[in-house]
Amino acid sequence: MRLLEDRIRKDGKVLPGDILKIDSFLNHQIDVKLMDEIGKEFYELFKDTHPNKILTIESSGIAIASSASRFFGYIPVVFAKKTVAANMNKNTYEAKEHSYTRNIEYTVQVAKEYLNKNDEVLILDDFLANGEAMNSLIEICKQAGAHIVGCGSVVCKTYQPGEKRIADLGYQVEVLARVKSMTDDGQIEFE
Repeated sequence: MRLLEDRIRKDGKVLPGDILKIDSFLNHQIDVKLMDEIGKEFYELFKDTHPNKILTIESSGIAIASSASRFFGYIPVVFAKKTVAANMNKNTYEAKEHSYTRNIEYTVQVAKEYLNKNDEVLILDDFLANGEAMNSLIEICKQAGAHIVGCGSVVCKTYQPGEKRIADLGYQVEVLARVKSMTDDGQIEFE
């Protein structure tokens, strides 16, 4: 997606530790117009899969999934929570997820009432690097007996194993911006 690549080149920052910081338009402050274009692109890539729910993980995935939902006819967006509030039902699906950027392990949870064996689920997230977050969402879908129709990521670091890891599980994986390499001086090369 050329529009996204151009925005990453313009406003993205490469931080030590192989981190691509795009929080000025995606992860902290949201460019809603760009988000709508991202949602429309995911619709174009997955429209023939006919999902009835979109699954993501808090917090960056929520805006992405919500924008995509509009193009799929406002299907529900379910997001896995990394922390549990006192009002959350204890009847949940759970999976471990290791955050690359925070170097922390979370137990992500989805209430069982929001995901079941009748669901056709599209998984969307912001980054695909090692595939930890997406793999945890796949595990939650398996626990629910839900059918995964595809997996999408806004950005993928193609030199890390995540995309191959998810594709090797047999899922359709679509990525909007494919980062081939990044250098400490801020250079970003796309495939």
